[in-house]
Amino acid sequence: MNIYLDIETIPGQSPKLKTEIAATIKPPGSMKKAETIAKWEAEEKPAAIEAAWRKYSFDGDRGEIVSIAWAVDEEPVQCAWRGIADGDANNVSENELIETFFAAVIAARRARRGIPPVYIGHNVRDFDLRFLFQRTIMLHVYPSVILPYDARPGSDRIFDTMEAWAGWRGRISLDRLCKAFNIPTKGSELGGEDIDGSKVWDYIAAGRAREVAEYCKADVDRVREVHKRLTFAQQFDQAPATVCVGAIA
Repeated sequence: MNIYLDIETIPGQSPKLKTEIAATIKPPGSMKKAETIAKWEAEEKPAAIEAAWRKYSFDGDRGEIVSIAWAVDEEPVQCAWRGIADGDANNVSENELIETFFAAVIAARRARRGIPPVYIGHNVRDFDLRFLFQRTIMLHVYPSVILPYDARPGSDRIFDTMEAWAGWRGRISLDRLCKAFNIPTKGSELGGEDIDGSKVWDYIAAGRAREVAEYCKADVDRVREVHKRLTFAQQFDQAPATVCVGAIA
């Protein structure tokens, strides 16, 4: 059973977090005059705090999940998502997102008589699965599904499309692979808008959580198509120029 997976994350929403960050942001050591430091504090420090805060989108202890999308084998993509902005219609908790995903995995296993899942995603081992595991700890969510966040490279419990292409510790973006394989790239599901993981908070803050969910779902579709190419499960569009018969040991 294949489970294609993608999550979208944002910086933690606790008011204390920015206060903690602000305490760590200091003016450059070359600044000595009080008026120069005061000017820096007023004009440049807020942007430095914001930049540091945004980076926590990718840290499980200080970030949050806003969308989890998954697909089982060739079934349609499912998505659990939440909004943050005032008046957002889907203002559910992060706990509910995780528990919804766990329930879907359990149901899929039961339907397939206990066949264990293989989790497939782009950087899924080092990011998606680990972040999910970390959030279960932070939120006191019982992990009713065992997440192979600590699986070693080559484990049969995970297929990481980034590692499959670039090798262990190698990197390549999903968007670049999609371009190479002629698969619709990021943002195409939103009419060509510029979106990636670093811009998710901007969409959420603007009350566009539903569009983030659509983007997350589309990434699962992209991963599934890339996985098919990497495992030769998809028919080639045209016959290769050279056909080799037999195999060389």
